[in-house]
Amino acid sequence: MGRSLRPMGRCRTGRKGSRYEVAAPPRRQPRGKVVRRIGDRTTTGTPVAPPASHAPHVHLAFLVTGFSRGHTGAGVVLPCADGRSAMKVTRAVSPLLPLCQRLLPGRIAGLSLALLKATALEIAILAGHLLLYPTGITPERRPAPNPSGTPTDLTDTGTRTGTGTGTGDTTRLPTPTKPPVVLLHGFIDNRSVFVMLRRSLAQHGRQQIESLNYSPLTCDIRTAAELLGRHIEEICERTGRHEVDIVGHSLGGLIARYYVQCLGGDVRVRTLVTLGTPHSGTRVVPLMNAHPIVRQMRPGSGVLDELCQPAPHCRTRFVSFWSDLDQLMDPLETACIEHPDLLVQNVRVSGIGHLALPVHPAVAAGIRQALDAEEAEARPAAARADGLTVA
Repeated sequence: MGRSLRPMGRCRTGRKGSRYEVAAPPRRQPRGKVVRRIGDRTTTGTPVAPPASHAPHVHLAFLVTGFSRGHTGAGVVLPCADGRSAMKVTRAVSPLLPLCQRLLPGRIAGLSLALLKATALEIAILAGHLLLYPTGITPERRPAPNPSGTPTDLTDTGTRTGTGTGTGDTTRLPTPTKPPVVLLHGFIDNRSVFVMLRRSLAQHGRQQIESLNYSPLTCDIRTAAELLGRHIEEICERTGRHEVDIVGHSLGGLIARYYVQCLGGDVRVRTLVTLGTPHSGTRVVPLMNAHPIVRQMRPGSGVLDELCQPAPHCRTRFVSFWSDLDQLMDPLETACIEHPDLLVQNVRVSGIGHLALPVHPAVAAGIRQALDAEEAEARPAAARADGLTVA
């Protein structure tokens, strides 16, 4: 550096109050303190030696210890393009901050308004889900198999035409509707989590919606994926359809992806939508490692390594919804699918947490749009990412 920093110094701001120049220290200032002017406020701080990477320019960093109006906060002097520095306030809170930091954990003391709203919504959803949980313990009823072998999801819609003989003849051309949708719940959950999503899909033309309950004692993602494959084969045989769509929440999305990539399920699954699924593994709640299936959801597990293998011929289209306030994804981006061989659309959801993903109406609308989209719209994983703000 061109000049050394002294423990006594004085900084002056320009007209805009955002740039600083180092001046000779006045003798009347107390030792070890630096005084600078920010608008109409005077702050004091302790100079911190700049890192060597900032040479040859002089950059100072200060910890603001007090404002003249009784507020507290923290700030740092950052370098500008012209080699000078600019103040960026990183924290400004009430005088009760030291007390809050002692009584509450740091993450709770610094909660933002958006996180508070998302947390309140998560608590409300959890309370409602606990009430509905008993209704989803038993498997849902299966309709009778189709004896004719023809697709049962054909709507008899057509045009009424006259024959000219005085009698009306109705000609109805069968129009294929959307494929069946299979809903797959997450860890220690059941089909009751999809009550709202199921209603939304049914109201918008999905005539065949089925849920699969796998046991909470399931200890292997591979075994659950094989069970899913048998369930889908039974659906295709019963409905006469060759493909289905899958919506998987959390662990359910990981089970469905393993079925598609590793068990040849891409011939049966047209579109796979995942909601808050740890595709790259999550490190949250280390104490849960005692459960084998939780260990398979950790980064570097054998199951996740299998999903990273090349899949050049996979035909299924993937749509992954991930939330920036998901408390169970660590890091948050682990809910995105990053694979060079897959057709992927990653959709970022802002403002809600993990439990709200299969419940929130805005997410349900995004799921319907993803299921109705044509395969031609899909692009490679690194080329497409959308956002959805719901709160």
